[in-house]
Amino acid sequence: MSLFNIDQIKCKRDGICAAECPAKIIVQDDKKSFPSLIEDGEEFCINCGHCAAVCPYGALTLSTMPLSACPPIQKNILPDADALKQLLRARRSIREYKGKVVSRKLLAELIDTARYAPTASNAQQVQWTVFQNPEDVRKLAGMVVDFTKMILPVMTDVERAKRMQRLVDAWADGKDRVMRGAPHLIIVHCPADLPFTATDCAIALTYLELYAYSKGLGTCWAGYFTAAAGMHEPLIKALDLPAGHKCFGAVMVGYPKYSYHRIPLRNEPLITWR
Repeated sequence: MSLFNIDQIKCKRDGICAAECPAKIIVQDDKKSFPSLIEDGEEFCINCGHCAAVCPYGALTLSTMPLSACPPIQKNILPDADALKQLLRARRSIREYKGKVVSRKLLAELIDTARYAPTASNAQQVQWTVFQNPEDVRKLAGMVVDFTKMILPVMTDVERAKRMQRLVDAWADGKDRVMRGAPHLIIVHCPADLPFTATDCAIALTYLELYAYSKGLGTCWAGYFTAAAGMHEPLIKALDLPAGHKCFGAVMVGYPKYSYHRIPLRNEPLITWR
């Protein structure tokens, strides 16, 4: 089967698909010819779908993704610049959660949206592990505290050691400063030996966080957990990730206990113009 098919009735031979192909495997000799594939083009295709998505006429169909599976962009419901800017600036990291669980359907919707985040060479190598049970999330927090207790005696950074000791002391007082009482934890992981995995995972989690905010949910990056997840053997075993995979990030998820009403200040950007 050919990598793609051209509907010669619909095709206007405008060359857009060839111009937009990231792998440059589509060519068009002149305005009288139809787009075609270079020799061995299948080998270099990254299956991104740009060629099919950019055609205004629906003239190109990839063998791997029929047009019926690629919905048209609804430009009338896209947020304008002001709406998007407001969302990006208003999102807060949530550290106080209601005692209410998020439905599995909504958690799955977050991930289903985040899978559209860009990945290097369209590798789509990000994988997800979701801890739905609040008790399981608390157990993971306890493992992070155990790890913190282990490393405190050998920490040379005095100020950092003080901060970590506060985390341990809070846990002893019944206060969870690791998972903040969030009912759910979403982890991203990839094969550790592949390139750009950390970046791909970070972008995917950012997509998830922003969409979660639009759905009335709160999130916060689980930094203490992520650090321990790569070093503490009991925690690594509890996560039970696929062989060769590494946790590159995680977010707590739940319904915010409190609402925010203002956008706090941030430092001015440090820019070097060239």
